[in-house]
Amino acid sequence: MSMNDSKPMLEKLKMHNMPKHIAIIMDGNGRWAESKSLPRIAGHWAGAETLKNIVSTCSKLKIQILTVFAFSSENWKRPAEEVNSLMNLLLYYLKKEVEELHRNNIRIIVTGDWEELPDKVAKQIKKSIIITQNNSGLVLNIALNYGARKEILLACKNICSDVLKGDLIIDKIDEERFNKYLYTHDLPDPDLLIRPSGELRISNFLLWQIAYTELWFTEIFWPEFKPEDLLKAIYDYQARERRFGGLKKQSR
Repeated sequence: MSMNDSKPMLEKLKMHNMPKHIAIIMDGNGRWAESKSLPRIAGHWAGAETLKNIVSTCSKLKIQILTVFAFSSENWKRPAEEVNSLMNLLLYYLKKEVEELHRNNIRIIVTGDWEELPDKVAKQIKKSIIITQNNSGLVLNIALNYGARKEILLACKNICSDVLKGDLIIDKIDEERFNKYLYTHDLPDPDLLIRPSGELRISNFLLWQIAYTELWFTEIFWPEFKPEDLLKAIYDYQARERRFGGLKKQSR
């Protein structure tokens, strides 16, 4: 579905109130494939095509940051055949799409322990980051080999190390300082988190960062998620009043 197909929904949006940072848990690939009697990896390939469309849509909407949960640190528990297929899929799309992303002024960054991925994948990730590092458009942040609890534990360990070395004073540790030890220290927190597939959980994704993020769930599997669905999520986001723990504007 193109942006032209989504024009009625697009016209409803308030362009001055767009979320700056959208995060997506790309869920439901395997179940989509199984529902069609296809191998699970076919769902992941279909999901990659969905991601291409959503990245393009976010770029056209002038969204500043799109963070997508591509491979969690828990996904290693899956069958080796599926994990290997996912790595090959990642490698294929990075090679295939990086030049087009670069032409569209999109910058690739990666959150997580991506350097622990297979060598050929890690090398392509590094290459993709370097190619697009000076681009000023949409930031495509790919969460790879990522787990939020692991991220928070690592931050705590690094803080303890700096305290022991005398580089950090305990009384100076606040939320802002803690945030600097996270993978996402250069990014603002997500405004909107989208999870397709009907699951109503966060799955160890950006636990610190989504404290006041607006959540949007849909039963649509990720391979069937269209630009119009993204616009619906944004429209719903714009109808909410974000209070960050405060009161409604009319309340005293």
